[in-house]
Order: sequence, then structure tokens, then C-alpha cells
Amino acid sequence: MVVSTTGTGDPPDTARKFVKEIHNKTLPTDFFAHLWYGLLGLGDSEYTYFCNGGKVIDKRLQELGAQHFYDTGHADDCVGLELVVEPWIDGLWPALTKHFKSLGGQEDMSDSDTLAQASDAPLSMAMKPELLHIQSQVELLSLEDVGKRDSELQEQNETNKNQPSRIEDFDSSLVNSVPPLSQSSLSIPAVSPEYLEVYLQESLGQDENQASVPPSVDPIFQVPISKAVELTTNDAIKTTLLLELDISKVEFSHQPGDSFNVICPNSGSEVEDLLQRLQLADKQAHRVILKIKMDTKKKGASLPQHVPEGSSLQFIFTWCLEIRAVPKKAFLRALSDYTSDATEKRRLQELCSKQGAADYNRFIRDASVCLLDLLLTFPSCQPPLNLLLEHLPKLQPRPYSCASSSLLHPDKLHFVFNIVELPSNTTAASLRKGVCTGWLATLVAPFLQPNTEVLTADHSDALAPEILISPRATNSFHLPDDLSAPIIMVGPGTGVAPFVGFLQHREKLQEQHPDGNFGAMWLFFGCRHKDRDYLFREELRHFLKTGVLTHLKVSFSRDAAPEEEEEAPAKYVQDNLQHHSQQVARTLLQENGYIYVCGDAKNMAKDVHDALVEIISKEAGVDKLEAMKTLATLKQEKRYLQDIWS
Repeated sequence: MVVSTTGTGDPPDTARKFVKEIHNKTLPTDFFAHLWYGLLGLGDSEYTYFCNGGKVIDKRLQELGAQHFYDTGHADDCVGLELVVEPWIDGLWPALTKHFKSLGGQEDMSDSDTLAQASDAPLSMAMKPELLHIQSQVELLSLEDVGKRDSELQEQNETNKNQPSRIEDFDSSLVNSVPPLSQSSLSIPAVSPEYLEVYLQESLGQDENQASVPPSVDPIFQVPISKAVELTTNDAIKTTLLLELDISKVEFSHQPGDSFNVICPNSGSEVEDLLQRLQLADKQAHRVILKIKMDTKKKGASLPQHVPEGSSLQFIFTWCLEIRAVPKKAFLRALSDYTSDATEKRRLQELCSKQGAADYNRFIRDASVCLLDLLLTFPSCQPPLNLLLEHLPKLQPRPYSCASSSLLHPDKLHFVFNIVELPSNTTAASLRKGVCTGWLATLVAPFLQPNTEVLTADHSDALAPEILISPRATNSFHLPDDLSAPIIMVGPGTGVAPFVGFLQHREKLQEQHPDGNFGAMWLFFGCRHKDRDYLFREELRHFLKTGVLTHLKVSFSRDAAPEEEEEAPAKYVQDNLQHHSQQVARTLLQENGYIYVCGDAKNMAKDVHDALVEIISKEAGVDKLEAMKTLATLKQEKRYLQDIWS
């Protein structure tokens, strides 16, 4: 079994029904006693529940009597999935061999014995007749002709040794490698069978726009941007924008804490550059017709659902394909076959090889290299169009948190984002903007308002650009049903966005129920500089003044402490939580309170979690393991909720 993890530790949608079935409490404890299994979990250690999708299934199968024939693997996308995935796959074949031979009545052998013998004798010699059909299926899983591969690589190595060396070859980079990698024999992935045939037809001139994007499971709404406000000053390190959408003419229901998707295109200039590099610029208006290759060896080959039939080449690269995606090793392997220069070909093979895993992480994955970067770096690489349509993933919509309450703004929807800027891998001096945030910033530039704290009148309807949005699956990141329950909100930077919606909602509820019993509301907010990026400062002070917000604790990570203060102020939100540890512990442990954390998963969410462990350990007088169990219980009770991203 190979199982990924989504959300806050949930199994993927495709596995939820299975997980629900195996957790049926009426199942006997020997329900899976006949089952031997191996499991590979995929996750990201930047998130609290690392590989939890796999761990939940693994644990439950054990409870129902299943047995491992092979150790479970937990692959970490934070450091590179392949560091665990590739050894796990390599070890799978000898583990299967060992298991089937033991079923055939042979003595139990060590893994090393199995490895040595696996290629010496056919499995069928040791097997019972009823296992032969399994053996035949296992043989079909052979990755490639090892002998042929080694001879090809030896020939390639000889070619490379005869190439004249250059000064820059002594520095490892995206285009250059150094010993020992440059002199190693390589284990490279099997090439994926090609399965698409692509035909280009001249356009008949029909119009295309964003409304033609591929259909999705969720409904899609086209709505105008009615306002845009810059929340930060010009000298802030990051530029933060608030956008207001007019949803008065669509049926888009939401509540504070919800999130929604923005359907966005790729950068027009990047699409133009890519088509130019592929020598397809003169055919950008041509219609793309796809068919499955008659002789393809790919099992279950099907047309990509995210490429609309008969769309233009330009439209497909703009609205359908994630051209910024970091190429997988299988893609690099395929590109190497279309690279004519021997040195460039060898380097692409290194980057997709097992021996080149560190270089792949450093120069591809961590550097967020995309297809255009590779094609500009390796000029002799000339991939056909079908290869790109087979390997480039679907352009995904970008999720944003709702930053407003429908009670206060019934026909509007606010959201907040930083304009992401990334260094370009091809031009050292240039910065690439985020796919969605850069596009949105360009759309609203003509009517962007400075941060005056008060949204002025709408701009002219003629200026209002329209965007496509879709709802996201409902989550539990909502205000508690019990209005008297106290809540703690932790949201540095744009993580404060959903909490502004919480506060707007609570203010309207308190107006509607003046005699109601409303619990305390704490907000721990953090930013770099008080005068540059203190988002929603006036709104938060208003909520504090009216009593909607009971406690506002703000930290500034880059501002120097005033000289008159006796102790250094809190630098980060987790420091402020520690400063108020008694109140935090009392809220969560004695008053049945809730804590919400929104923002960056990589650092902030982990640090906040660690701070909560220390707070509970200290204030409840328990060890850290017990404190962690307490937090786990709060999560199960949906009283410790996270809306985090990496």
C-alpha cells in the first residue's frame, strides 16, 4: 500500500472510504489474519501529523490481525521523498522473494541471502503451484534491462571522459557535476512509456477565455474584484494586499474560517518564453488534438482530463498545465532521451539517478527549478510536445482563507495575501512573482488603494476585473457552536486573516444578542515591524476597544526593544504564548477552551506546538510526553485546530 497524507493528518480522499470501513468497531480482531502487507507512507515533516494517513491504516491493520511481510517506510517530502521511496522499492523485491520462498517450504533466509539468490534461480522452482500466477505478475514488474542499461552508461561514461574539461566543471551546479558523481556508474529510472499523439490544427478563430478552463468537481463562480487595498507600507519586506470580491450575484455561501480556491493562469511572458524555446511560438493559436498511441506500452493510458479537447496551444500552457512545477525524476529521465549534447545528457541522467539524489535536491527541488529553467540551461534538449503534455501536471487552483464575515459583509468576500517573490534560476538579477499572487497584483494595480485603513468607494465597474473562484471542502476551522467557550487565536502575518472574519462575526452576534454569554477571545499576532506590516491594526484596536477582542498580544520580530523597558518584548507569537502560559493553560485545560493556529507550517506552527507542550507540561506539572498526549486529545476533540501551509 502507498498512502499519502492530506489536510491535518487525514488520509487522501481516495482512501477515506477504506479507512472508514476498517475502523468499523464490529470487525473481529482476526478480520485480516490472512493478510500480509507492506506499506509506504508519504508525508511532509513540516506538518504536525507526519505520514499520519499511512500510520492510521498501518495501526488499524495490525489491530485486525494483519502482518507485515516488509517494514513500513515513511517518506518525507521536506527532505525529498526519494530518499526513502527508492530504497523501499529496491528492498520490496527481495522481501517478496523471501516471503514467497518461505511459503514454498524453504528455510527462512536473511535479506542478504535473498538478494544474492534472487537473480540466480527462477522463483517458480521454489513455489507451490497456486503461487505461480503471483510469480508471473512479479516478473512483469522488472524495471528495465539491467545489462543493457549498464552497457549504455559505460559507453556514456567513456564519451564524457573524452570531453575536454572546463574551469567551471570544478564547481557543482545545475549544469555541472564533480567527482565522485561525475565518474560514477548511474542507476537511473526506467523511461516511462510515451502514450500521447499530438496533432496541431490551424485555428478557426473561435474565442477562448478563462471561462473555458477545464471543469472541476466543485462549482466555479466568476466574480468581480470590487476593491484592492495595500495593507503594508512601501518599505515593508513583503507586500500584503487585501482584495474584496463582489459575490452578490452568485450563490457562494461561506463562514469565517472557510477557505476557497482562486483559479489562476500562468504568467503570459513565461508561456511566451516557453513556446519560443520549444519553437512553437508561430503555432500558439493552433488547436491541440490528442489521441492515445496505438502501440503504447503504458497500461491504462488515457487522455489527460485537465487538457480540454480542441483548445489552443497557448490556452493549454496558460490555464491547464503547471509549467512552474518542479520536474520529477521520471520527467528528467525522459528529457535526457531528447538531449543531443553528451555532457548535457549525462548531467540530466545524474540528476535523475539514485547516485545524484543530493544534487537533485539541491539544484532542482530546493531551487524550485521548472521546465523553462531546464530548457534554457540545457540548449540541446528538444523534447516533443507529447512528452510535455504527458509529464506536466495540472495547473492547480490556489487556496485562500476567507477574511470576512457574511454577517458584516453579506455580498462581499475578503481575502489577504503576500505577493510572493522568488529568485529566477535563469536570470540572477530578476525575481519571479508567485503564479497566483503575481497575477492578482497585476490585475488590481490600476485601482490599488494605499493603506488608509478605511475602504473608500468602489472603483468604476469598467475597471473591475473578474476572476474565477470555487468553494473548498468544509473543514472544522470554525468558531465553536458554544459561544461561551473561550478561544485563543494565533496568527502571525497573513495568518491573521481568518481571525478578522472571526472577530467581525462575533461583533455582529454580540450586537444581535446583547445579553448573550460570550467567551473571552485572545489574539496572538506577530509581524516584523510595527510601522510597516502590522496588518489590520486599526480594526484590531477597534475590536479590543469594543470588548469583542478580550486580549490582543502583538510581537514584532525585527523592531528593537525600547530602552525604557526592563525586559525584552516577545519576539514571536510563541514567545508571547509562553509569557501568558498560566492563562493559556487555564483556558485549554480548565475552561474547555479552543485554540486556532493559522499560518506557516514550516516554522511557526511547529514552534507554537512546541510552546504549547512546554506550557502544558509546566502549568499542569506533567512530563512532556503527557503534555503531547493532552494536545493530541485536544486535536481529537477539535479544540486545537490548524489552518497551515508550507
